[in-house]
Order: sequence, then structure tokens, then C-alpha cells
Amino acid sequence: MDGKMSLSVEDAVDYKGSLADRSKTGGWVPAALILGIEICERLSTMGIAVNLVTYLVGTMHLPSAESANVVTDFMGTSFLLCLLGGFLADSFLGRYLTIAIFAVVQALGTGMLSVTTRLPQLRPAPCNASTATKSCQQANGFQMGILYLSLYLIALGTGGLKSSVSGFGTDQFDDKDEKEKAQMAYFFNRFFFFISTGTLLAVTVLVYIQDEVGRSWAYAICCISMLIAILVFLSGTRRYRYKKSAGSPIVHILQVVVAAASKKKLQYPSNLAFLYENCPEASRIQHTDQFRCLDKAAIMAEGDNEVNGETSSPNPWKLCSVTRIEEVKMMIRLLPVWATTILFWTIYAQMITFSVEQATTMERSIGSFQIPAGSLTVFFVGAILITLAVYDRMIMPLLKKWKGKQGFTNLQRIGIGLALSVLGMVAAAVAEAKRLSVARGAGAAAAHRGGTTLPISVFTLIPQFFLVGAGEAFIYTGQLDFFITRSPKGMKTMSTGLFLTTLSLGFFLSSFLVSIVKTLTGGKHGNGWLADDINHGRLDCFYWLLAVLSAINLGAFIVSAAWTKPQAAKSVAKSYSVDDQC
Repeated sequence: MDGKMSLSVEDAVDYKGSLADRSKTGGWVPAALILGIEICERLSTMGIAVNLVTYLVGTMHLPSAESANVVTDFMGTSFLLCLLGGFLADSFLGRYLTIAIFAVVQALGTGMLSVTTRLPQLRPAPCNASTATKSCQQANGFQMGILYLSLYLIALGTGGLKSSVSGFGTDQFDDKDEKEKAQMAYFFNRFFFFISTGTLLAVTVLVYIQDEVGRSWAYAICCISMLIAILVFLSGTRRYRYKKSAGSPIVHILQVVVAAASKKKLQYPSNLAFLYENCPEASRIQHTDQFRCLDKAAIMAEGDNEVNGETSSPNPWKLCSVTRIEEVKMMIRLLPVWATTILFWTIYAQMITFSVEQATTMERSIGSFQIPAGSLTVFFVGAILITLAVYDRMIMPLLKKWKGKQGFTNLQRIGIGLALSVLGMVAAAVAEAKRLSVARGAGAAAAHRGGTTLPISVFTLIPQFFLVGAGEAFIYTGQLDFFITRSPKGMKTMSTGLFLTTLSLGFFLSSFLVSIVKTLTGGKHGNGWLADDINHGRLDCFYWLLAVLSAINLGAFIVSAAWTKPQAAKSVAKSYSVDDQC
């Protein structure tokens, strides 16, 4: 009997609802089936995003800045909808069903986009180049509306499944088992490796198919690959471990806030032992001193219980346990780091918008082969993969041997990523200044309209891609680790959604900055820093602005990281002072 119990995973069940058998469920095989969905999601989302700006400018005839904003708004919405996916997973569907349903939604979106880009009625006529000045008709409202419908259906699918993939993957490992806990530590790096593999296929094979064969064929491949990934995912149903939902974390947070607010005039008890606690000893979270105003939710008072027949139980909107309050405090402690990582993704947005547009004006030939502009991000993805490989195979073993640690801490990795992003923007500003000097010397504006390119190699842009790509390798794995390991067990899907909103807000911040800079620097002719023709603009100044903002943000992160560590109470009998506040 004891041997049978040792094979069971306490907090997980199998597909029948029985305690999960360690020998028959979980581990790397089910985790790999889950990661297959993530590869296809990246293939679709990044395959669309990295080359969408060239479609919007070249085929739909939108201005440069507006095209960049369409891309960043699409990406921003994709990640913002992760909060919706997290809420549904935690409250109603569970992670398994959430992934399955929203993967189907994304497949429908890519299928619709394939049809949208195929039909000539859904795009404007080609530019008229017969006159001295090229005449282009911009896409009308109906054409853009159908395109937006396709894109945001994909965004809904991405947001829904992405919030649950990493959490469901970690569910396949038991953090109470030392062997499986060690495997989970490697899961985060390999999870991101799979993401990067999908992105690599997107920016090479898929972008090449878009440019040389046809966009509709490329998007059809995305649709079919996702449908295959769904079938593979469903095939692992019997092998997965499922964690029981603890209810909506949003409701739990609101209960603590409402209970604390309703008791704001009550006096704190003489010591912590008098605060309400009903959680089992093994699952309790130690009381901490921060945000003490929330502790009032655990002060017992008349009217806290509600009567159900012959029994009574605490009303969760009036009385909360210390553990429930500490869970809310844990989520609050994530917020400063959350806020200071948003700007990195604003910088990332430039790599798939303006940097791709820069590449379209530069010499991209290797012999007789011309590199598609969108495929230049292969250097970005290559930097991620190289960084992950070096960190996994060299840095982690060295740190384990030297200091007995499993690598850099999650906060250290985030800090390294932010520092590399600052250097990446400096490199981008220098490269753009060089490109603009060539453009002015060659009379580039007219030349570019005539179909020629500037006499400067596209490989001038490699440093910015490499530095920001290496930064992403550190910051993504660091953020994912930080938000999952520092959040309560019942709020891991929500915390993953919170992490992904940094990407969302980063993209939206990019759109906001582009609009503000274009308005403030546009002048009478609408050129300014972000001109419709980038050869007439000062994109380098925009990059310098981002470099300065990133350096300030790095300083704010260092302060936030120092504050994030919770301050534990010294003893159970600790007394509150009259001035204890949040």
C-alpha cells in the first residue's frame, strides 16, 4: 500500500480523475507533446508578424508608421488576451481544454488569413508606376476590416493557448520529487528553445515561401501544422497530469481586498496567532510584514460566518485566511519587476517592424540569392539559440561547479537581458545613422522608388539583432521562471498571463511612442523622425530615445529587484504597532 502511494502524485490527477500514477503519467514525453503546440503557435504568430509590415506597405499601401503600429497592435492584443485565457483556465475550463479550444481558434484564424491574402478583391490594385511619380491606392475600409478580422482571430487563439502551455507543461513535473524538480529547472530553457525553433522556421522557411511562392500558401501551412499539432496534443490525453482548479484567482484577490477594506477601522490583534488561518499546516504560507493593511482581512469579528442549515462557515468576502492573504501579497510583489520589463518588449517590437523596413532598403544579395527582408530576423533567433546553448552547456555547469548554483537567478537573467537591450538600441542607432548617410549621398529616396537598393550591406544590422536576441534569451527565461516560481500554486496560470502582458504592453507602448514621436516631430510635410519613407526620416534619433529610456528603466529594475524579496515576520508573537500600514 505504501509503495502504491509513493507512486502517486499528491496534487495531480489523471484523465479519469484518480490520483496520477507517477510511472504512467507526466515527465518529458507528455511535456514534449505540449511543446509541439507551442512550436506551431510560434510558427504562425511570428511567421505573420515578422513579414506583415512588408505586406502592409507593399501590397496594402499603408504608410510606414501606420504599418508598424498595425503589427505591434496585433502582437500586443495577442499577449493581452493571455489574461482572458488564464482566467478561463483557472476558473472554468482547466489548462488542457483551454489549450485545445484556443489552438483550434488559431488554426481557423490562419486559415482565414490564407484565404484573405489569396483573393484579389481583398487588396488594392498594384501601384501605377507609369507616371513620373508612383501612384498607390491605399486599402479601403472593407479590405482592412477582413484583414483585421483574420489577424485578431489569430490573436485570440494565441492569447488563449499561450497562457496555459507553460503552466500545463510544468504540471507534468512534481516539484516535491527531487528528480522531477531538477527536470523542471531544465524545462524552462527547453520550453524557450522550442519557442525559438518555431520562430526560426517562421523567419526562414515561412518568410521565404511568403515572398517567393505566395503568402496564402505560407499561411495555409501554418493552419495545417497547427491542426496536426492539435491531434498530437490530444494523443497524450491519457499520459497527462491534471491539476485541480482552486477557483478564480481574480475572485480570491478581490475577496481579500474587500474583506480588508470592510475591516479597516478594526484594531490589529496583540499578536499574529490571533489572525484567522484554516489551511493545513503543510500548505500554509508564512506571514510577512509587507502590505499589513491586507492582514485586516484575517481579523475575526462578529458576522464573519454564514449559516448553512445546522452548520456555519466563514464568508470568504468577510474573513480570509493568512495563507490566502499571503498569496495576494506574493502577486503584489511581482508587480515592480513586471512593470520594469515592459520596455524590453518595446525594443523587441522594433526588430520586427522598423528593422525589417530598414532591411528592405539595403543590399541583401549573397551571390544570386536575395535574402527576404523578413528573414533577417534569423540572426535574432540565431542569437537566442546560441545564447541558450552556451548558457545551458557552459554557464550553468560552471556556476554549479564553482558556486554550487544551477545558473543565474531569475532576477539576474532579467537584469542581463535589460542591459543587452540598451546596448542593442545603441548599436541600432549607430547602424541607422550609417545607413542614412549612405541614403543621402546616393539620393536614396528616388532610387528606392525606382526599385533599386542602397549600396550598404544588410549585415550592418546584425549587431542590433544579435544583442536584442541574446537579451531576449535571458529575459524571457528569467521572466517565465520568476512569474511561475514566485506565484502561489493556485495562481500560476494567472501569473503566466501577467508575465505575457509585459509583452502586450511593450507592443502597445511601441505604438504609443511611434504615434507621439510622429506627431511631435512630423512638421508640415509629415517627415520628422518617423517619415513615411524612412530614407527621409531620422529613425536613428528614435533608437537613441529608446536607448536612453531603457537605461533609466534598467536602474528602476535594479531598485525593484532589491525590494522584491519579502520581509518575513520575526516571530509568531510579533505585535503590530498603531502605525502599521501598507
